[in-house]
Amino acid sequence: MKTKAVRLYGKNDLKLEEFDLPEIKDDEILVRVISDSICMSSYKAVVQGENHKRVPEYISTNPVIIGHEFCGDIVKVGAKWQGKYKEGDKFGIQPAYGPLQTPGYSFPFVGGDSTYSIIPNAIIEADCLIKYDGDAYYKASLAEPMSCIIAGYHENYHSVYEKHTHTMGIKEGGAVAILAGVGPMGLGAIDYGIHCDRKPSLMVVTDIDQARLDRAATLLTVKDAEKNGVKLIYVNTSTVEDPVSYLKSLNGGNGYDDVFVYAPVSALVEQGDALLGEGGCLNFFAGPTNPQFSAKFNFYDVHYMFHRITGTSGGNTDDLKEALKLAGEGKINPSIMISHVGGLDSVIDTTLNLPNIKGAKKLVYTHISMPMTAISDFAKLGETDPFYKDLAEICERNNGIWSAEAEKYLLANAKKI
Repeated sequence: MKTKAVRLYGKNDLKLEEFDLPEIKDDEILVRVISDSICMSSYKAVVQGENHKRVPEYISTNPVIIGHEFCGDIVKVGAKWQGKYKEGDKFGIQPAYGPLQTPGYSFPFVGGDSTYSIIPNAIIEADCLIKYDGDAYYKASLAEPMSCIIAGYHENYHSVYEKHTHTMGIKEGGAVAILAGVGPMGLGAIDYGIHCDRKPSLMVVTDIDQARLDRAATLLTVKDAEKNGVKLIYVNTSTVEDPVSYLKSLNGGNGYDDVFVYAPVSALVEQGDALLGEGGCLNFFAGPTNPQFSAKFNFYDVHYMFHRITGTSGGNTDDLKEALKLAGEGKINPSIMISHVGGLDSVIDTTLNLPNIKGAKKLVYTHISMPMTAISDFAKLGETDPFYKDLAEICERNNGIWSAEAEKYLLANAKKI
């Protein structure tokens, strides 16, 4: 079986290649990858190469396939797993199955940016190959980043000092601040916070990009949040002289119970620290590329105000299952996270330039050839290309965002790679 895949050979060294996969073993499963969404974590792995904790040292001679937010169809099942999986099943994957060896970083024959991959036994044993019955592949690709967001909400904790115990999760009915919160992951965090079971009563979302704030406010409305019992406020902190005082004023002058920091900026971490109320928990969600990244933290308040700090890197299988369930029930809409769509031949340039490409999630369909294209550009391109004209019309019918209808059209009509 031949596959086409984007492989990592070293720092900033990516190649799109066709090569043979070995025959699967009795404890492995062959899959056809359909969609993958490009994660900032992949950019970090590419920039760091062999120095990344999840990337092996030997990639210059035995490269690995990148991409870990993928979905597709099961093609062939090894004898060991024929009672649990069958050919034709759709699947989602939880790449963070335990050790540092992870699909998209560590393996030569499995990764999201491929046409076909082999799922190794260790991932299947860990119950991280999950059957998926949704109406669109991309929703399962986005379940992985949603699982990371869900993990963040579950990981926060609050002390019950008198009993020396901890209560896990955000404070129900409390005040949440999401800083730098209108990027792709921030949008998912807003969506989840509004529609999950353990909701805050107040959610304040900040950023310094007004265009992104405006888009977020259109996709995740104050009115919808209010229907779900959450007061949602968007704030451009670049227009505020004293952001900490202003943000506290939105909570009656009080600090926040839970603060999420969605960008690896020292000043933002320190702002989050200053926003914490008594017993508050700060979640440093954004993983930095610099291993020496640091920020000041007020340890006086750790001692006397019981401030807590945590961080998450990926979700677990239960988080992924929750993401798939919520998306399947229509309680969350991962489509809002997508701003660009492209083919396998767009992966290298997109990954290498990811921090400089505006917008939200970049979605890849691995069996097509297509430049990474903003959904907002479909209409303009459609003036001369009927393919983009049709896509623009489909997206317009779906509130300007990607959809199962758009995916079906693209898979049927896009140029094959």
